[in-house]
Amino acid sequence: MQRFVRAWPIRWRILAIAGLNSALALVLILLIWDGANVLSRAWADLRQVRQSERFLDQLDRDTERLQSLIHRYISQADADVLARIGDLRDTLIGRLRVQARLDPLIAAPCETLREVTERFIAGFSALRDTRADILQIYEASIAGPAREMAGLYALIEGDAAPPSPISPLLAASRKSFHAMVLAANAVSLAASSASAGEVRRHAAVIRRTVPAMLALATEEVQRRALGELEARAAAVERGVDALSAEFATQSRLLKEEIDGNADAMSASIEAMAAHIRGIEQAAQARFDRTLESAALKLGGVALAFVALVGVVGTLVAKSISDPLRGLSGSMLAIAAGDYERTVPGAEARDEIGDMAAAVAVFRENAIARLRAEEDLRRAKEQAEAALSELRETQASLIEAEKLAALGSLVAGVAHEVNNPVGISLTVASTLNQRCSAISADLDGGQLRRSQLLAFIEGVREAGKQLVANLMRAGDLVESFKQVAVDRSQDNRRRFDLGQTCEQIIASLRPELRSARIALTLDLPSGIVMDSFPGPLGQVLTNLFLNAVRHAFADRAEGTIHLAAELVGPDRVAITFSDDGAGMTEEVARRAFEPFFTTRRDSGGTGLGLHLAFNIVTHQLGGRIALTSAPGAGSRFVLTLPLVAPVQEPGPQTRAA
Repeated sequence: MQRFVRAWPIRWRILAIAGLNSALALVLILLIWDGANVLSRAWADLRQVRQSERFLDQLDRDTERLQSLIHRYISQADADVLARIGDLRDTLIGRLRVQARLDPLIAAPCETLREVTERFIAGFSALRDTRADILQIYEASIAGPAREMAGLYALIEGDAAPPSPISPLLAASRKSFHAMVLAANAVSLAASSASAGEVRRHAAVIRRTVPAMLALATEEVQRRALGELEARAAAVERGVDALSAEFATQSRLLKEEIDGNADAMSASIEAMAAHIRGIEQAAQARFDRTLESAALKLGGVALAFVALVGVVGTLVAKSISDPLRGLSGSMLAIAAGDYERTVPGAEARDEIGDMAAAVAVFRENAIARLRAEEDLRRAKEQAEAALSELRETQASLIEAEKLAALGSLVAGVAHEVNNPVGISLTVASTLNQRCSAISADLDGGQLRRSQLLAFIEGVREAGKQLVANLMRAGDLVESFKQVAVDRSQDNRRRFDLGQTCEQIIASLRPELRSARIALTLDLPSGIVMDSFPGPLGQVLTNLFLNAVRHAFADRAEGTIHLAAELVGPDRVAITFSDDGAGMTEEVARRAFEPFFTTRRDSGGTGLGLHLAFNIVTHQLGGRIALTSAPGAGSRFVLTLPLVAPVQEPGPQTRAA
């Protein structure tokens, strides 16, 4: 079977597995599509049920809120509460009507609930009318007569000036009046039957005292007021009776029309909820059955296809893995150097056979490569030896460049020292001749005072010239010694930048004069550096010599400008510029490369600027920038720290 499968290309085998997987995916998609349709319908029923449940919850909350607002309005009539009751009533009725049309599941219960709600609202209207009657009765039959009785008492007291026989009875009657008013107010607020009895009892006391006060009254006005007082007390009694009857009607309406209909609404909502719960349970059961059926179908089909794909995949995998394992063993053996091992399967017609054939070719190539590697190893050793010699040559050239600069320094100092030493030698020779002449005159006895005075004046002048020229020579030698020590030892010390530059330039002036190059300096004093004056002098010397040899090689005269200025609190910028021939863009770009020179035919090594670049960037811890253009001269800007960084000398520094 494996031999049969290996007759197929590997891509066909993979496509066969992919085809089986695609068929499985297609069947599963169809089953899922069918199940999804059924589940979608069941889920739609469940969503409808959930929506109905949310509607019932909202309806129940609105009903409780409406009932609470009605009780609040009965306790204390408020126009704002009444408006909210009206809005909530309209909202509740509108929702019931809309839901009855939209939701067929609860259409009939909604209609029943709407009728109960209408009765509930109608009961509230009747209750509100009763409440209005209570207020009207209280105002007309209790509050109005009570105010009139207060006026009558004031009238009677005004006509009964103390002491009067009617005063004790009048005081008792007035006390009963106040108690009656308080009890009447309690009846209007709380509909208390005990308070109603208090009103009747105090009204009866007032009416019983009226005949006795009439018998004691002396004025006609008092008699008429007492008669009116008895009538008003009777009116209050009647008003309390009417108010009690209206409160009884209000209690009945609250119990039957409000609370009763509210209970009926709650019962109707509960019945609707039970009906919806039954529908929900049925929909949930249908949903569960659909899920279970879809899961069984999908599971069965998936298992069947997985078994088929597993068998085919195993067969295909073995047809690939077994040959690959043998091929891998051969490749590992070849990689380990066992070139005697043969490569199996090279005769097969599939891709692995092609790989085996390629490995066989690789084996042959590896044998040839071993021979080539041996040749390459020998060539590498020769190249490394050549590189070592090249590095030694480079170090020698750099050292030669330093020695050449030092040689120029020695030649310049020798030339500078030669003048004061030559003058001193001439003065000394002349002085010696004068001494011999004066000695001869002295021995012959012919020495005159004027001759002696002239000799003394000449000696004094010669001494001055000798001292001045020898001091000049001494200064030059001392300057040369300091520069030479700095160049040879690379010692780090504190130094004044201007003075050090002057010492360096002193050794270069003969070279500049011979080339007829003018030198201008702008070196302010007081710039103190803690750095390496020797390497700095090497850099400036290389820049001067580079200018003499390249910038002014084809010109009879020129100017070099050297300036220094502080850049911030911790750095100094040294600018070296000339008005020589300048450089092209290509030459300026490669100026700091080692062994690059435009004067190789004149003995140039191409290491001067490279050495200056390495010293500035590595040992002095700064940077050097070059700007130049043909015919416009060159400008080097050295930006150095006042305190050079402390670092271990690397290969580049040691070479410098």
